[in-house]
Amino acid sequence: MKLHIKGANYWFVGLSVILSVLSHVIRAYRWNFMLAPLGYAPKLANNFMAVSVAYLMNLFIPKSGEVSRALVLTKYENVPFDKGFGTVISERIVDLILLILFTLLALFLQFDVLYAYLADVVPVKKLMLFGSIGLLLLLIFLAYLKFAKTALSLKINKLISGLKEGALSILKMKQKGAFLFWSVAIWGLYIASFYTATLSLGETSGISFGIIITTFVVGSFTFGFTNSGFGYYPAAIMGILLVFGIDEPVGWALGWIVWTSHMIYIIASGGLSFLLLPFYNKGQS
Repeated sequence: MKLHIKGANYWFVGLSVILSVLSHVIRAYRWNFMLAPLGYAPKLANNFMAVSVAYLMNLFIPKSGEVSRALVLTKYENVPFDKGFGTVISERIVDLILLILFTLLALFLQFDVLYAYLADVVPVKKLMLFGSIGLLLLLIFLAYLKFAKTALSLKINKLISGLKEGALSILKMKQKGAFLFWSVAIWGLYIASFYTATLSLGETSGISFGIIITTFVVGSFTFGFTNSGFGYYPAAIMGILLVFGIDEPVGWALGWIVWTSHMIYIIASGGLSFLLLPFYNKGQS
């Protein structure tokens, strides 16, 4: 694995990171499509720095980045937290739909292999148990909000009302076509970024489109359900590539190259954003 990492073509790795950065810029730009119906038009720089901080926060606490994104706009663009957070939730729903579509594409291209792999690594019984417990808790929580008249329940209902307004802003957009275009562009760049990274190793530079999509989907799920794939992403990439006959050291090397290079960018970008936000917005908020 060390030999493969040492011998990788890091020009391709650098290009892979640049494509990922571009996807983040577009994500920051696309955010204003959802904020516009609410009457807000944050600066692109603030949006981008909020997104950068979000990715950094997700390294430490899964999904905490969504909260931090809304908090940044609340502080520096005076966007109410509940409405801003609602747009982030709406955005993530769109991302989930696109991930599902790519998963279906991967299943179509490599059904037998992907199904066997997921059946082996996904703890279905545990997921069903946690899902049932989560559903029960959700029903209890909804009943509390509906029937309780406490100060806490009233505050939560007010928060949910703002969240709903933010989440439903996607339905009020005037430029739905542009929003869809940029959403597809973001995920296209994600795939292009991963594909470019595979070119850094001779052993993976010639893999088929079906393998690329399947491996990309498996890696995306580790990012979606863990703290940015920490410890899981390289193992997932190795595991799925091994199924396709690519040697274990090569899979490990590719997984670590992709994950490490992107984490270096996320840490640098998120850290700089933390430092620059107060200076960029000095005297403007």
